[in-house]
Amino acid sequence: MKDPYLLHVFSPTKYVSPFDINMAYEARYDAVIPYCNVTLDEIHPLTQDTIFSRSPEGVRRTGIFIGGREFHLAIEMLNAARKAMVPPFAVSVLADPSGAITTAAAMVALAERWLDKIDGSTLDGRRVYVFGGTGPVGNCVGLLAAKHGAQVHLVSNRGAAEAQASADACNSRYDIAMRGVDGGSPAALDAILDDAEIIFNAAKAGVRVLDRAAIARARCLKIAADANAVPPSGIEGVGAKDNGVELQTANGLARGLGALAIGDVKYRVHTGLLARMYESSEPIYLAHEEAFALARTIVAQR
Repeated sequence: MKDPYLLHVFSPTKYVSPFDINMAYEARYDAVIPYCNVTLDEIHPLTQDTIFSRSPEGVRRTGIFIGGREFHLAIEMLNAARKAMVPPFAVSVLADPSGAITTAAAMVALAERWLDKIDGSTLDGRRVYVFGGTGPVGNCVGLLAAKHGAQVHLVSNRGAAEAQASADACNSRYDIAMRGVDGGSPAALDAILDDAEIIFNAAKAGVRVLDRAAIARARCLKIAADANAVPPSGIEGVGAKDNGVELQTANGLARGLGALAIGDVKYRVHTGLLARMYESSEPIYLAHEEAFALARTIVAQR
């Protein structure tokens, strides 16, 4: 086959996720080539091997996907790959470690859409709490919400210090101002439920972070979004397929967003970004901003 569509997958982990490989083939790439245990300083030579080994038409039909499990490292790798390009030898690059970026984009876009449906408001000024906030999905959810005006708190059941360290790592990189808070005690959860307008659950799969009684105590809650598709649900009362289910709170109703509703948007964003690389005649570079813009477009059409 002359000038096949090739996607090179660079991952710092010991294996490349089957999820990422499957998604790439869904996006019509002819071959998906995995590279494991890739370090940041290896991105430059790997990228240049990628670009200089193909014809001008072949370069257009080549892409790089940055995987792994660390959000900040993936962004650094994307930037390193971009710096290694030598136009006209340049290819498109997408970063999405553990699907964190596309999942976060879907969660925040759906929450924003439901705020608009409820009262015509936006994320601006909203008090947001992200459970599992120290992980890659939680970091990206917090970043996207903060960039669009929300007052974001990353929640960790390992204490406020660890949560704040994760918030500080994001703040210094992306010019935002998130806070870290403790979520590991009943008193800490009560304080969150007294204040939260939007709750995102990005905690470990199969772990319940809030039960029905906790949601019933919430005083200001508008949206509860749960990315956990593994039973039990992360937020009791939010089913996997729910997209706007009513949740009774202390002062009225909130809306619940389940993992499969989020996952449907995530899938469309992920395949949509890969398709953009496949179809683009010029190199493009895709991460959280581009993922969120596409997620907004997708949820607006529903």
